[in-house]
Amino acid sequence: MTLFYILSAITLATAFLTIISKNPIHSAIYLVICFFTIGGHYVLFNAQFLAIVHIIVYAGAIVVLFLFTIMLMNLNRENETQKKGLVKVAAAISACLVGLVLFASFVKSQPFVPEYYVTGEDFQSVKKLGKVLLDEKEGFAVPFEFASILLLVAMIGAVLLSKKEKQANG
Repeated sequence: MTLFYILSAITLATAFLTIISKNPIHSAIYLVICFFTIGGHYVLFNAQFLAIVHIIVYAGAIVVLFLFTIMLMNLNRENETQKKGLVKVAAAISACLVGLVLFASFVKSQPFVPEYYVTGEDFQSVKKLGKVLLDEKEGFAVPFEFASILLLVAMIGAVLLSKKEKQANG
């Protein structure tokens, strides 16, 4: 139980630091630490496969893509336009209103808990998970392929956006 509280504290702290950090590289590092601690929570819930997949997908792929995008875009503060005070106030008010709506929806919602039947099957095994996800009848093989194509197109788009145009000398 103590490990759960330690992981929770680290997760919340790094998530908060991800949001408030001014340096995008530091923010990405805090995000990686947060993803690793969430993977630790999965291990505590006895879902080792889900923990490994979470770390590989999020901490590995998405954060690396995030860092490459930051580095390729070459974000400089000199070129950045400053926002007016009215825009900042409007953004803060909008964020507070969205937070209020989300809080009200969570307070008013009633949980739906259907009846739970124990079948004795082990749904945490990799073999069972593979059958559920990649079954030919009701599987998710086609959406996985679409997601891979979408990520490939996004990566190519990020590289093309960051490409500097050569100036003609003449």
